[in-house]
Amino acid sequence: MIFVALFILSYIFEGLLSMVTALFFVALGLIAVDFILLFKQKGIKASRILPEKLSNGDDNPIELTLENNYNFTTDLLLIDELPFQYQKRDFEIKTQLVKHQEKKITYTLRPLERGEYYFGNLNIYTNSPLGLVTRKFQFAKDAMVPNYPSFLQLRKYMLIAFSNKLFEYGLKKIRRIGHTMEFEQIKDYVSGDDIRNINWKATAKRNQLMVNQYQDERSQPIYSVIDKGRAMKMPFEGLSLLDYAINAALVISNVALKKQDKAGMFTFSRKVENKVSAERRPSQMNKILETLYNVNTDFSESDFSRLYIDVKRSLTQRSLLLLYTNFETLDALHRQLPYLKAMARNHLLVVIFFQNTELDKLTQHEAANTFEIFQKTIAEKFIYEKKLIVNELQKHGIQSILTKPENLTINTINKYLEIKARGLI
Repeated sequence: MIFVALFILSYIFEGLLSMVTALFFVALGLIAVDFILLFKQKGIKASRILPEKLSNGDDNPIELTLENNYNFTTDLLLIDELPFQYQKRDFEIKTQLVKHQEKKITYTLRPLERGEYYFGNLNIYTNSPLGLVTRKFQFAKDAMVPNYPSFLQLRKYMLIAFSNKLFEYGLKKIRRIGHTMEFEQIKDYVSGDDIRNINWKATAKRNQLMVNQYQDERSQPIYSVIDKGRAMKMPFEGLSLLDYAINAALVISNVALKKQDKAGMFTFSRKVENKVSAERRPSQMNKILETLYNVNTDFSESDFSRLYIDVKRSLTQRSLLLLYTNFETLDALHRQLPYLKAMARNHLLVVIFFQNTELDKLTQHEAANTFEIFQKTIAEKFIYEKKLIVNELQKHGIQSILTKPENLTINTINKYLEIKARGLI
C-alpha cells in the first residue's frame, strides 16, 4: 500500500519515479531472501500430546512440543483448533524459539460436557528475522479424546478420606455408639477387654475367661442413585447438577471399595437404568466409570414410584442408598415423600439435594429499588424452603445433605464416613 501511494505521488512529483522503482525492487529482493530463508529449510517441527481421556470439570493438561530447525531465532504464533464444545475461535499462543531449540508448552482445558472431544489441526505461523514473509505449518490432525466423569478427583478425595485432616473439610469426629456385631473369633481375656463381651459358655468349658471378638462390618452394599430428570439439568459454574452428582458418585464408590464395602449405582427418571450391582471386584470401578460416561438427562419428570418398586424388587439386602436429586419446593418433596419413606423402611436412605448458589448471591446483594427488594424476598423464601425440606425429611427419619454443588463430593464422603463410624449400616 505504501508503494502504491508512492507510485501515485510519482505522477505529481518529477524524479520520484526512479527512486520509488529502485526501492520497490529492493523490497522484492528482501522478500525473496525472506522466502528462501523460510522455505529452504525444514523449519519447525511440532506435536500435540493428549491424555488418553479427559476428566470432566477438572483442568486437563495439553502438552505441545516444538523444535526449531532454522539457523536463526524465530517468533511463533500457535493456533490450536480446540473441540467444538468450547466454541473458542481466538485461542492462540505466542512464543519464541532460538536456533535449534526444543521447547515444551503446556496449557489446560476444563471440559464441562461428557462425550467425545475432537481436536483439529495444530497451526503454527513463523517469520524470518526480516518478518516480510510468514510460513504456515500444520501438525497433529484430527485427534479424538473421550471426556469421562472426574477421575482426577479420585486420588484427591481418597487422600482426604484416609487422612487425619478431615476436620479441615468440616467432618467432626463421631463417637461410635456401641459396636458392630460381626463376629470374628473367641479369644483369651486380657486386661482391658470389655467385660460385656465375655463368652460364659466358652469360659465354663475352658475354665478361664474367654471373650468374643468382633470386627467392623464389611461388604455392605453402597448404592449411588442418580436422578437424571429435568431438575438435574440446572447448571452451576458450567457443570450441570447431573455432572456434579456423577463426579460425586464416582468418588464415593471408590472410597466405599477402599473401605471394603460393595459399591454399585443406578440412574432413574421415567424408569431405572444404567444399573451396576454392588460388588467388590477389582474391575468394579472401571465398570462404574464406563456406565457413568453415557448418562444424560432426558428432560422428563422423575418417577419416584417406579424407583421404589425397582428398589423393593431388586435390593433384598439392607443397603445405603445415596439418592442424588433436587427439590426446589416443599410441595415437590411432599409429592415424593411417601416413596422415600417406603424406601427408608428397608434401607438407610440419604437424600442429597442442592443449594441454589445464585439465590445466595442475590440475597447478599443490597437492594436498590422495589423490583430488587421483590427479587431478594422471593430468593430468601426459596432458601428458607430448602431448610424446611431438610426438617421435613428429618421428621420422618430420613437423613439428608443440603449442599452447594461445588461441595457435593466432600459432603457426601463425610456423610458416608459418619454413617460408618456410627454403625448405622
